[in-house]
Amino acid sequence: MNGSGSDGKVLLVLLLAAAPAHAQSFHSGKCPQPPVQEDFDVTKYMGTWYEIEKLPAVFERGTCNQATYSLLPDGTVKVRNAERLSNGKRNAIEGVARVKKSSQPAILGVSFFKGVSDGPYWVLSTDYQSYSLVYSCTDYFLFHVDFAWILSRTRVLADDVISRLHDKLSSAGVNLDRLTASNQTDCEQSGA
Repeated sequence: MNGSGSDGKVLLVLLLAAAPAHAQSFHSGKCPQPPVQEDFDVTKYMGTWYEIEKLPAVFERGTCNQATYSLLPDGTVKVRNAERLSNGKRNAIEGVARVKKSSQPAILGVSFFKGVSDGPYWVLSTDYQSYSLVYSCTDYFLFHVDFAWILSRTRVLADDVISRLHDKLSSAGVNLDRLTASNQTDCEQSGA
C-alpha cells in the first residue's frame, strides 16, 4: 500500500469509512524514515511471533494475535496472521511478503489481496529469538497512517525489553501514547 494509484485511494476511503477516529493512527505530513535492522537475516526471522503491543489497527479485531512466517522456495515469505474473535472463533488471513531491495532486507512489502499494493513491513529491531519491533507507514496526500507492533516469540515479553523498544519507536517519531497492550491471556485453551 504505497498510496499511489486508484487502489490506494480506494483503500484510503475504505479505511476512513470503516475506522473510528480512535482506532487508527492518522498524522499530518509524510511518513518518518526510521533506521531498520542492520544485516537483517530473513531466514532467522521465520516462525511464530506473538503480538505484545501495537498501534491500533482497524483490521485487527480480536485477541491472541500472532503471525507465522515461513520461507517459500522462490525466496518470498508466506505470512499467516491469526486472532481469536470475541465469539471465540478463529480468524486468519494469509499473504506473501517480499524483500523490497536486496541491499535493505529488513524492508519488506506484504500483500494479502491481489490487485492491492504491498503494505510496508519494516523490521526496526530484532534479536530473532525473543523480540521484534515492526513499523509500517503509508503516505496519503497530506497525511500518513502508521502501524507499529512489538512482537515476541512467547506470549509475554520482559518490561525492560518493551521499554527499550518504546525508546526506539519514540526516537523514530512514533507517538507512544497510542500504543495498546495486546491480550494474550487464555490463548492456549482456545486453540489460538
